[in-house]
Amino acid sequence: MRVGLGVILGIALRNLVQAWRRTALLTTAIGVVTTLLVLLQALAAGIEDSLVDAATTVSAGHVNVAGFWKPTATTASPFLTDRDAVRKIVEENTPGLDYMVERHRGWAKIVSDSSSTYAGLNGLEAEQEERFFDTVRLAKESSWMEGGADVVRGDPRDLARPHTIMLFASQARRLEVTVGDAVTLQAENPGGQTNTLDATVVAVAEDMGFLSSWAVFVPADDVREIYGIAENTTGALWLYLDDIDKAPQVMNHLREVFLAQGYEVMDHQAAPFFMKFDVAGGEDWTGFKLDLTTWEDEVSFITWILTAFRAVTLLLVLILLAIVAVGIMNTMWNAVRDRTAEIGTMRAIGMRRGKVLALILAEALLLGLWATGLGAGVGALLCAGIDAAAVPIEIDAVKAILLSDTLRLSVRGGSVVGSVALLSFLTVVASLWPAWRASRLPPVTAIQHVE
Repeated sequence: MRVGLGVILGIALRNLVQAWRRTALLTTAIGVVTTLLVLLQALAAGIEDSLVDAATTVSAGHVNVAGFWKPTATTASPFLTDRDAVRKIVEENTPGLDYMVERHRGWAKIVSDSSSTYAGLNGLEAEQEERFFDTVRLAKESSWMEGGADVVRGDPRDLARPHTIMLFASQARRLEVTVGDAVTLQAENPGGQTNTLDATVVAVAEDMGFLSSWAVFVPADDVREIYGIAENTTGALWLYLDDIDKAPQVMNHLREVFLAQGYEVMDHQAAPFFMKFDVAGGEDWTGFKLDLTTWEDEVSFITWILTAFRAVTLLLVLILLAIVAVGIMNTMWNAVRDRTAEIGTMRAIGMRRGKVLALILAEALLLGLWATGLGAGVGALLCAGIDAAAVPIEIDAVKAILLSDTLRLSVRGGSVVGSVALLSFLTVVASLWPAWRASRLPPVTAIQHVE
């Protein structure tokens, strides 16, 4: 008996429709697991997107060209000297460069009338920072000030004015200040002298997790003033690429370019610049050395969050897959047992064992594709709805871990397709044993099973 693929698929579809209760049960089980898998992957992707957004807004560009200046063998400052020459080399030798900004670096004590805190200074050249101004989100006054209005105040673009500062909401809450209030910056310059500078709060931004807890933004000229550094000196050049995934290759390429140009370059260390002071200060050299990093290097101290969440997600997925596999196998085995007579009849009229095996597996495949497709669609819609609702996170520890004030879910097409393919494949694999057993049934025995 010759049975084509179309006939097998038609019979498989008919069997699924006739056994609609069993099909509905399996569809629900597989669909729910697919939905959970899509949700977990969207949450992991949301954490990754939040990490990238926070890192490339607060702490680093995709690639960073910075360095350390050592006036003595034991003193290291995070300054990039000879900025114009370095910038020219970068512009001429960076493949896929979208644009570049300068960020000055420093560390200061921020003092208000009622409190104080320490923070890293990010000195901005306002005319270069359109992406930053478009990315940062202002916080409602009520989120950091007791009795404050449910509105946003200020404008980060006012950082173009001298002696201004933008805080994050947690810092404004700690300092008990609002837009328009004055704070004092205190910092020690490379010569060991403490300088001060008064600044007006011009904006308060929403927190961006752990990264925002220690960063404030001021005009670049204010950093130059408080540290007494020259116009041709900056903190770092942040390079933004067309493709962030190419950051490691671009960094290594620029390293070779600078070495060929006669610059001294520090050995690559996957760590943020503030963890390298002891390394630079402990080395027996003076003058200036370049330090090249990627965005992942600069936030390596918190990437464990993403790694840990991925590990937990993988564990949960494996548990869910094991449960589903056992359920599918048992259900398919019961289905085969209930249809023993039908299988015997098909074998008796000439259907070969391979065709019986293909029939059962075709049922599993059709069921898997239908159930996972439905579950993935529901999961994607749920993710989009939750993300659009901007569900606020009230627990500070969770905010720090998720790097966001709101629950962020990012659906990626590749992850959705992968979930459908994985669970459909699992459905077929879980059906292999029942299908093989069904194909081995002798026709006479199978027919007599009914009688």
